[in-house]
Amino acid sequence: MPAWTASDIPDLTGRTAVVTGANSGLGLETTRELARKGARVVMACRSEDRGRRARAEVVREIPDADLDVETLDLASLDSVRQFADERAPDRIDVLYCNAGVMAIPRSETADGFETQFGVNVLGHFALAGRLLDRLLATDGSRVVWLSSMAAWGGSIHFGDLQGQRTYGRWRAYNQSKLADLMLGLDMNRRLQDAGASTVSLAAHPGLSNTNLQTTSADQSDSGIEKALYGLTMDRVAMTEAEGALPQLRAGTDPLARGGAFYGPKHGFRGRPVEVNPPKAALAAQTRARLWSACEQLTGVSFLSD
Repeated sequence: MPAWTASDIPDLTGRTAVVTGANSGLGLETTRELARKGARVVMACRSEDRGRRARAEVVREIPDADLDVETLDLASLDSVRQFADERAPDRIDVLYCNAGVMAIPRSETADGFETQFGVNVLGHFALAGRLLDRLLATDGSRVVWLSSMAAWGGSIHFGDLQGQRTYGRWRAYNQSKLADLMLGLDMNRRLQDAGASTVSLAAHPGLSNTNLQTTSADQSDSGIEKALYGLTMDRVAMTEAEGALPQLRAGTDPLARGGAFYGPKHGFRGRPVEVNPPKAALAAQTRARLWSACEQLTGVSFLSD
């Protein structure tokens, strides 16, 4: 079977996608390819200025791109609510939970959450819940959660989700990416139980050369990581465009099934294929406990058992 590429994305005219973190990296590449195929894309960005610059970049390449830039700060539950209530489109065919931060020193969101868990997990959980009515109203809609290879090294530390007693920036990142995967898989199970046509999927980009690595090293002032990234990323990592293919396939391939997990065929690299999630992501009781914790922390309850 030939490799799945961006050219395999079907015509998306009349469909609307919301992409968080659309101004750079995988989010920008996802936006670019969706727009190329005729979708309307709402670029949900923390910085309106960076979002508008990214929009201009795409329009220079695709003059008829249908792009809207809207402000969304996943580090603020108020911003998530305002986006859902005032700025999100009425129709949503695909919600890409793409934005994230990676392995940064401990800090807290506006709501007092550890930033990696607050942005990567709780912000997207609240967003998906607040947009659920529009997703359910669109037949065959999808939610795509961006995970990472870091999920294989993650554990959910229910006694210390916010890293208040023990914090390691990679430990927190691994936890957040496992949590994203678990929520994506459990959301699909809950949608099935509700008899919905909406499905939830997950994806990971393998080793992709994005701004996450440099931001992590700069904020952590890690000379070793800066040197490592400088020596290896251009040589061994996939490009941002290649790294975006798993989530593009999850969100657009007509044959993609709910509950599937897409990633590069060879782990770090390769064409986007359905891959097996880590065993930890399949633990039903842990997933249910995580879902409940997210509901309690965000105050957003949906698809509850």
